[in-house]
Amino acid sequence: MLRLEGIEAGYGAVQVLRGLSFAVEPGEVLCLMGRNGVGKTTALRAIMGQVPVSAGAILVDGVAVQDLAAHDVPKEGIGYVPQGRRLFGDLTVAENIEIGLMTRGRDARVREKVLTIFPRLRERLGQISRTLSGGEQQMLAIARALCLEPKVLLLDEPTEGLQPSMIALIRDTVVALKETGVATILVEQRVDAALSVADRIAFISGGQVAETVDTGGMTEQSPQFAAYVGV
Repeated sequence: MLRLEGIEAGYGAVQVLRGLSFAVEPGEVLCLMGRNGVGKTTALRAIMGQVPVSAGAILVDGVAVQDLAAHDVPKEGIGYVPQGRRLFGDLTVAENIEIGLMTRGRDARVREKVLTIFPRLRERLGQISRTLSGGEQQMLAIARALCLEPKVLLLDEPTEGLQPSMIALIRDTVVALKETGVATILVEQRVDAALSVADRIAFISGGQVAETVDTGGMTEQSPQFAAYVGV
């Protein structure tokens, strides 16, 4: 579904990704974990065309997207929920959703499906999005991405700063999306959250994948967390 092959990317003269390679399949959740600054968010931004790729390939169903302009990447079926949500804060919930629908020309059927996943948003369609609670804003950010009917969903720290009930809701949503065949890449620092949804964890170190582990049988005491995530 989505494959990165030898990606090198960074910011100006600062190289962050150094031959980064991984793949995620339909209906799978791959979690990227690692210490701050190792390239997790940069990897997502490179996929979305927000960081230029100097070498390597990013393939969606075998189609190379690494040279596309950032505004064209979502049209290939990649939804992105960045860290910090990045909503259109002065627009209503309904208007944010409409922008998501416009990206790939989706209609009221998709809108209804998304609102069924997040019924609380249906109650707040006329509300200005910046006045929502943090958890509701995260719901809206995910809902807007789902309006693309994505093949691939990128989630950057979706549980950050949320109360346990909202974390549980987002976890349940990610698990439900697996059943629809969406391939999900999750950047997450919470070990418990990662283990609860991910099929595999790719541990990032120095801009490349140091180790990829199936989560079956892993616990919060597994040595990889101390080696690649702990301070």
